[in-house]
Amino acid sequence: MWRFVIGRLLQAIPVIFIVITATFFLVRAAPGGPFDAEKAVIPEVKAALERQYRLDLPIHEQYFAYLADLSQGDLGPSFKYPGRTINELIESGLPATAELGAYALLIAVIIGSLAGIAAALRPNTLQDYIPMSMAMIGICMPTFLLGPILVLIFGIHLDWLPVSGWGDIPGDKLMPSITLGAAYAAYVARLSRAGMLEVLSQDYIRTARAKGLPEWQVVLKHGLRGGMLPVVAFLGPAFAGLLAGSFVVETIFQIPGLGRFYVQAAFNRDYTMILGTTVFLSTLIVLFNLLSDIVAAWLNPRLRAQLSE
Repeated sequence: MWRFVIGRLLQAIPVIFIVITATFFLVRAAPGGPFDAEKAVIPEVKAALERQYRLDLPIHEQYFAYLADLSQGDLGPSFKYPGRTINELIESGLPATAELGAYALLIAVIIGSLAGIAAALRPNTLQDYIPMSMAMIGICMPTFLLGPILVLIFGIHLDWLPVSGWGDIPGDKLMPSITLGAAYAAYVARLSRAGMLEVLSQDYIRTARAKGLPEWQVVLKHGLRGGMLPVVAFLGPAFAGLLAGSFVVETIFQIPGLGRFYVQAAFNRDYTMILGTTVFLSTLIVLFNLLSDIVAAWLNPRLRAQLSE
């Protein structure tokens, strides 16, 4: 197992390095700069700012200087928030983003697993067709469409839930969590259905039924552990994807998370903010992928035996 973990970590290093390199040069290739605005900055001030942030150096020197700072855990200063570092901005925005991702993942797992298990118990019937059709709609509907629809129905017409904020008014976390978790609930439903169908067709399940065990015991005790393996493998990258994909939802519902900084950084050409957030989220995706693989190996005796050889 340790060989597997170390091997995956060694594979992650070049992946993160490629992400850093590609992001660094792509943001600088975009038109405009961090100090270009509607109100022109006098040349002397602009030169002083570029010198302060090392933008006056050749691009390859900027790149190696950034790598040197990054190796020490320093993501650099923000171009648009004077006196604040990217580490501080991420630290201030991460709690709300992580909480939103956790609620969305919880909704996705509960709703998706129940729908998938119910569909697998009665394949090719209405009990299968209805939740899988809903799952397909959930996959096809983007968050920037679902969010405004929920706001229009439950926030404006019915006036049941607040349409913005995070933790200020009771119920203001519900619509953002549903909006973000809906698509992932659809993926979980399809994965859990496929996994349960495969497990429920195994010989040991037929043997358990032949012994007269109640159906709920067959499903929960014998089928669930193997049938949910695809879902477990999906949870790691799903949570990282929820963190990375929450930017649109945070913008729609005015949530004070990482999304506001990232969206503003894209418009303002805040190079260090774009780089820092991308590096941070890329590292999270790699780590969560590794964790999901470890948990999947622990749940699957055959895979665990292969890794220990």
